[in-house]
Amino acid sequence: MGLIQIENMEFYAFHGHYREEQIVGNKFLVDLNIESNMDAPADSDNLKDAIDYQRAYRLVKEEMEKKSKLLENIAKRILDVIYSNFEGISLVKVKVSKINPPMGGGRIEKVSVTLTR
Repeated sequence: MGLIQIENMEFYAFHGHYREEQIVGNKFLVDLNIESNMDAPADSDNLKDAIDYQRAYRLVKEEMEKKSKLLENIAKRILDVIYSNFEGISLVKVKVSKINPPMGGGRIEKVSVTLTR
């Protein structure tokens, strides 16, 4: 088994519970971990045998472009799209973080949701 990690993908998107968040937008970070058997690509050195990192990034980007109210919804959609587009995956973990979320009473660096399937 092997682990692919695509870390700190940065997006400017329009997610949030509050109307203002969906108008003004915010910066988000996404970490994606994909566990799969990597024997075939390790032996063949051929992308057709591997999970294509660029394709995974594009799929995440497409999901980030769709408005959501909750980070949980974004993370679930990313899990769904990764599983539906790649074979041979044993585990996917996605972490979605909102930078400087609007929280009453103080400055917060980020809030994050992590889902694993």
